[in-house]
Amino acid sequence: MKKLIVILFAGLFGTINLFSQELKCNVNINSDMVIGTNKSVFNTLQKSISEFMNTRRWSEMTIANTEKIECNMSIIVKKVDGDLFTADIQIQSRRPVYNSSYNTTLFNFKDNYFSFDYKEFDQLEMNENTITSNLTAVLAYYAYLIIGYDLDSYARLGGTPFFEAAERIVNAAQAADLVGWKAFESSKNRYALVNNLTDEAFKKYRSYFYEYHRLGLDEMSVNITNARSKIALGLPLLREANRARPSAIVIASFLDAKNEELINIFSKATDKEKKEAVEILSDVNPTQTDRYEKILKN
Repeated sequence: MKKLIVILFAGLFGTINLFSQELKCNVNINSDMVIGTNKSVFNTLQKSISEFMNTRRWSEMTIANTEKIECNMSIIVKKVDGDLFTADIQIQSRRPVYNSSYNTTLFNFKDNYFSFDYKEFDQLEMNENTITSNLTAVLAYYAYLIIGYDLDSYARLGGTPFFEAAERIVNAAQAADLVGWKAFESSKNRYALVNNLTDEAFKKYRSYFYEYHRLGLDEMSVNITNARSKIALGLPLLREANRARPSAIVIASFLDAKNEELINIFSKATDKEKKEAVEILSDVNPTQTDRYEKILKN
């Protein structure tokens, strides 16, 4: 739990410096859909993105090399027209559960609004006040979200500064008139996600996110019954948040990350906890009701 100690000391004494950058990001670029383009450009792009994510310092507070945040970034390039790339990007991040070999997924999000200009061997540079590259803006945005989600899982609302940093990128990208950043474009784009994360209406959900991980999953090895009860007690907050903002992307993203985990957790619960969990999860995410009902069969 070194990372938790770092967070607590940072909160008490301001920003601190330790040993390394924050992220350990595995980047993969799939160009199978693109015909007739020199494939070397994709290898170069993959290397450049990996270096951008993993060698840049995203805060003044860094963590030990063994405590880097593990994440995956999968980019599926659908079209290349000159220097313009059109792609989807899937982001996942995870963290270890205390006193176990299990890693829990914190963030799972697919972004279908990803286009950018790139020439082979372009240097990836970032100015967060003036956006000149949609590629680095998107990468920086997700870097901040990954760190924010990680810190939210260790300290109540601990990720707020990083979600606010992502919001500033959204504002700058909107000013630059880039695609994927505007409110009217979609209820499931980059604007919508960070808007949820910084909205007062979702503070209770974010507090539950902390309780789910620190008071729930991290306590499983100590007392599994109490830990599961803590997770169960907070489930109504998901329904409350979803009813306040129907089909909120932040709740959908949480369930995308946690569906299988929740099924496993409550499959061994009491009959009362099973019934309540299935009822709430099905109400929040009705398309997955059949999956949730597996809980009742165990």
